[in-house]
Amino acid sequence: MASVEHLSTSSGAPPAVEQTTKAATAAREQHVDPLNVSGAIDEQGNVLAFDYEALRQKFDTALIDEPLRQRFERVTGKKLHRLIRRGHFFSHRDLDKILDCYERGDTFFIYTGRGPSSDSMHLGHAIPFLFTKELQDIFDVPVVIMLTDDEKFQFRGAKEGRDLGEFLDYAYSNAKDIIAMGFDVKKTFIYSDVEFFGGHYMQNVTEFETLLTNNQVRGAMGFDGSTSIGMNSYPAKQCVAAFASSYPELFGAPDFCRPRPRSKGSFEKRPRREIAAIPCLIPCAIDQDPYFRLVRDNCHRMKAPSPKPALIHAKFLTALQGPGGKMSASDPTSAIFMSDTQKQIEKKINKYAFSGGRATKEEHEKYGGNPDVDVAYDYLTYFLEDDEELAQIRELYKAGTLSTGNLKKKCIAELQKFVGGFQDRRNEATDDVLDKFMTPRKMEYAGNPHPIKTEEAVVQLNGETTEEKPDRKGKRERKMEKLEQKKREKELEKLALRNRDETSGES
Repeated sequence: MASVEHLSTSSGAPPAVEQTTKAATAAREQHVDPLNVSGAIDEQGNVLAFDYEALRQKFDTALIDEPLRQRFERVTGKKLHRLIRRGHFFSHRDLDKILDCYERGDTFFIYTGRGPSSDSMHLGHAIPFLFTKELQDIFDVPVVIMLTDDEKFQFRGAKEGRDLGEFLDYAYSNAKDIIAMGFDVKKTFIYSDVEFFGGHYMQNVTEFETLLTNNQVRGAMGFDGSTSIGMNSYPAKQCVAAFASSYPELFGAPDFCRPRPRSKGSFEKRPRREIAAIPCLIPCAIDQDPYFRLVRDNCHRMKAPSPKPALIHAKFLTALQGPGGKMSASDPTSAIFMSDTQKQIEKKINKYAFSGGRATKEEHEKYGGNPDVDVAYDYLTYFLEDDEELAQIRELYKAGTLSTGNLKKKCIAELQKFVGGFQDRRNEATDDVLDKFMTPRKMEYAGNPHPIKTEEAVVQLNGETTEEKPDRKGKRERKMEKLEQKKREKELEKLALRNRDETSGES
C-alpha cells in the first residue's frame, strides 16, 4: 500500500488502512490484551491512534512523571535513555521501589521475553531489548530472557497445523537476534521454554497454578470456554518467570533436577526463601501487563514468597501504515525486519510509511506537515539520539521547510545505521556463543558501586541530604507492611466469596 501524502480530517487520524478496515466498517473501541491488539475505529472507518492515557487508567498503572525521571537520573548518575526522555516507556508499577533497592545496593534482576513467531525480529521487537540492555548497563544486574516457543505454538502454530519444532527453531534464531542487541554474556541468561522447564521452575509453576482460578485467568487474558487447556494453563508459566527462585543457579545455588546423575553434584528439593525474596524489574510493552497483575496479586501466597515484580511499560512501535496499528511479523509490509537489506529498508519507508505531509509541494510549504502522525518522524524519535536535532527536524517539518521526501531520507539513514550495526553483531552470534547464553550458570554482576546503606540513614531528597533516625524508618516500613497484608487479606476474602457465589450460580 502506497503512503498517503495528505492529512485527513482535523482529528489528525490517517485514512483507514487496508489490513484493518473495510468500507462501512462499524466503529469500535481500542482493544489491548497480551494476545490481541487493535486500535479504535471511528464511524468513518478511520483507524485512530492508541489512547495510552486511557489504557494506563484502565490498567491502573502509574505515569513516569518528571519527579520520577529526575530521581532515576539522581540515583543512577546516568542520563535517561531517549526512550524514557521521549515518553516511549511511559508507565510503571513500583519503579520507585527498584530505585530504592538499587540505592541501598540490594540485589535485583531484570526479566523480559520474546514470543518467537518468525525467523527474524522486527524493529518493534527490538525496542524492549534495546531498552533492557540499557538497564543492564545502568544497574549492572542479571538479565533473564524468556523465549515463549510453547505459548506461540499453542496460540498460533497448533491452529495452523504447524509443528512445535518450527517454533523451537524460531526461538534459537531470535535468541541470536537478542544477543546481537549487545547483552553481556556474564550476566545474561536466555532460555527456551520447551528446552528449559524443569527443576525449581516447574515446582514454582505447579504451586502457582493452585493459586489461580479459571475466572482470574479468563478475566486477565480475555479467554472463554473455547480456549484450550494449554492456553489456560500457560499464564502460570510466564508468571513464575518473575521469581528469582525459578533460576537458583543464576544466584549461586543448585537446582533440583538439572540433567546430571544425582550421585554427582548437589541438588536441592525446594527453592530457597532468600533467593525467592530477590526483587524483579520487567520492561515490557503495555499489552503484557495483565500477566503480571496475576503475579502481583498472588506472589505473596507462595511457600517461598517473592515480592511484587516492578514493571516499566512501553508504547507500541507504530506500523508503517500509521497510528492505530503496530508492527506485525505476519505482515511484511507493516514492519522493518532486522534481517532487511539496506535497499529493502529504503523501499519500505518510501513506499509504505504513512506521511504527515500535504498533498502538494505548494500546500506543504504553505501549511506545513504534521509530525504527530508521520511515521518517519515517529521512528526518528526512537533511533535519533540528539534531542536538539530532533526538535529542529520537528519545527522545520511543521513550518513546511523540510519536505516529506527529505524527512524520509533522514529516517532511512538512521534505520539503516541501526539495522546495519545489528546485522554485523548478528553475524558474530555463533552456535557456541548461543550455548553460552543459554547455559544456566552463576551470574557475574556488581550492582550499585556506591550504595547508601540503611544504617547510614541518609535520604536524598530534591538534591538535599537530610539525616533520619534508622529506627523511625523501620517502624514506618513495618506499619506499611501490616497495612498491605490487611489489604491483601481483605482482597482474598472478597475473591473467595465471589468465587463461592459464582460456583453456586453455576451449579
